[in-house]
Amino acid sequence: MLLAIDAGNTNTTFAVHDGTRWRAQWRASTSAERTADEYVTWLSQLMAMQDFSLDQIEDCIISTVVPQSLFNLRTLCKRYFHIDPLVIGEGVDLGIRIAMDRPGEVGADRLVNAVGAHVRYEGPLLVIDSGTATTFDVVDADGTYQGGIISPGVHLSLEALHRAAAKLPRVAIARPDRVVGKNTVTAMQAGVFWGYIGLIEGVVARVKAEYRAPMTVVATGGVMTLFQGATEVIEHFDSEVTIRGLYEIYLRNARTFSTRRIAAAQGA
Repeated sequence: MLLAIDAGNTNTTFAVHDGTRWRAQWRASTSAERTADEYVTWLSQLMAMQDFSLDQIEDCIISTVVPQSLFNLRTLCKRYFHIDPLVIGEGVDLGIRIAMDRPGEVGADRLVNAVGAHVRYEGPLLVIDSGTATTFDVVDADGTYQGGIISPGVHLSLEALHRAAAKLPRVAIARPDRVVGKNTVTAMQAGVFWGYIGLIEGVVARVKAEYRAPMTVVATGGVMTLFQGATEVIEHFDSEVTIRGLYEIYLRNARTFSTRRIAAAQGA
């Protein structure tokens, strides 16, 4: 089985693939201080609930935008799975070209999303992901990553309102019944929710106008499900874009990675 780990700024996703399908997915809050021992204690219990164990994990792949967390995730894979994990960005063949001024600056999550969307949908594509940041990424029909847009995420915007304005409370993101709020909480929720709908619709329109070609718009990430049904510009809501991209990249590197894994297990 393959353990795929996607460490974002807010949450870290662990997913297990048995070679045919995804067997399970779990999320934990991202913390650079969380040790390999803490990860494995939590993970082993969740695996047991799905009727499989640590020793069934044969390969690992990691994507992270939090460099401080990589050491402990590597240690998890080496100490408990006896695997030197495949880490996105370290000479890994993504199978796509990156048409950027500085390709090394592009976040691993955005590249993995580009791969995951490209293998499922016909391009050109505009992939929207919302977590700590809301990102818009353009992928050509041939899979070339062309660039994108980065804006603050929904929760970050709400937290900024609370911290910067003395009388504004901390509120949860929600879709209000009305656009015009009747109290402070619903006014904040309306501003963020409908403000982000406006952001999404405006950016999509401008990207399409600049690109001058039809584009398929795909949204992923837990936050994006909140906007499902609120705008017609998003054609597909797909929660598996990232883990699909990780699995595709793993398959493309499987032969080389297998050699590294065996060498690591032998103590090379």
